[in-house]
Amino acid sequence: MSNTGEKIRKGDSRRKRGHRSGFTTGACAAAAARAATLALVTGKVPANIRSTLPNGLEVDFPVHEGRIEGGTAHAVVVKDAGDDPDATNGAHLTAGARRLARAAGQIVLRGGPGVGTVTKEGLGLEVGDPAINPVPRRSIEENVRAVAGELLTQDGLEITISVPGGEDMAKKTLNARLGILGGISILGTTGIVRPYSTAAFRASVVQAIDVAANQGQTSIVFTTGGRSEKFAMRQLPELDESCFVQMGDFVKAAFQTAVKRKMQNVYVGAMAGKLTKMGQGLAVTHAWKAAINRDLLADCAREIGAAPDLIEQIRSAETARFAAERLAALGLSVDFHRALAQKAIRSLKACYPGPYRLTMLVCDFDGNFIVRVEEEEAL
Repeated sequence: MSNTGEKIRKGDSRRKRGHRSGFTTGACAAAAARAATLALVTGKVPANIRSTLPNGLEVDFPVHEGRIEGGTAHAVVVKDAGDDPDATNGAHLTAGARRLARAAGQIVLRGGPGVGTVTKEGLGLEVGDPAINPVPRRSIEENVRAVAGELLTQDGLEITISVPGGEDMAKKTLNARLGILGGISILGTTGIVRPYSTAAFRASVVQAIDVAANQGQTSIVFTTGGRSEKFAMRQLPELDESCFVQMGDFVKAAFQTAVKRKMQNVYVGAMAGKLTKMGQGLAVTHAWKAAINRDLLADCAREIGAAPDLIEQIRSAETARFAAERLAALGLSVDFHRALAQKAIRSLKACYPGPYRLTMLVCDFDGNFIVRVEEEEAL
């Protein structure tokens, strides 16, 4: 696999172990869907397919097990997660494409064996739908439309994504607790898997803070990913780019280094889920490390005056998103996220004491501003 903007090669001996990026299940599913669609249009399965990632990069993926039978074209892309110890590394993301007669322009996306089914609210997906997240859904459709051509002027397309062995892979994740049953989730917001779960990424967080300090910066902004970083940059346009550090899941490494380097102002840009993990005092907030503390979420709901029945629903739900969406529908989003941010501030200051001033910048799941909470409001 390669791309035009950043060379990512499997087995590149020049790359340091632990730093190699990979591709998300969403990126691989989109590539497989594009290959299957092209096969349906041309009558031949390609050996490689150039697919567009959600971040705009174009990447070449090898295509495996291609065939056309019974009016359906099949293509497989094998996931390479790079140096991230991912439960889905090596998964065979499989796409089947078939025509839908007289359904001009329509693309219907279905989940096949090995792709989980959503059974609970709070995941940003409809109950009963396949666990294919919104960004991968859009990416699959865009890649399919890019090669479908004139086919869509008269007919539609049904794209089925499946993952052989996906049900067993899902047992290594929290999917069942989240209400995703029968397989894995198709995930990814950029298409690229960075080695978030490795010592290498932890080291890169420390290095980024050191760089900022060496440039004379006294403020540091920690974010948990790309969307929260873009959000934080919009909130703090006066700060130099070097001040923004994607800490990923490594809260402890980030804060200990910030204290060591005598940062005066520490900002955190995050969404409800990671805020909850920080409020729990977790040193590493990766989903596989620990589940969400539902009592903490329920306490926040109680503090802002939510009805007792809703509080208990939140206590029995598996995601922070469930609480966030339910309370937002009642006009309580700002109050809820403020309470959550205050708990996170108290926990972080207790775990990582120091003279720095802590500010939480909270956004929703689309990166839109919700609330800014200063340390003084929490302590």
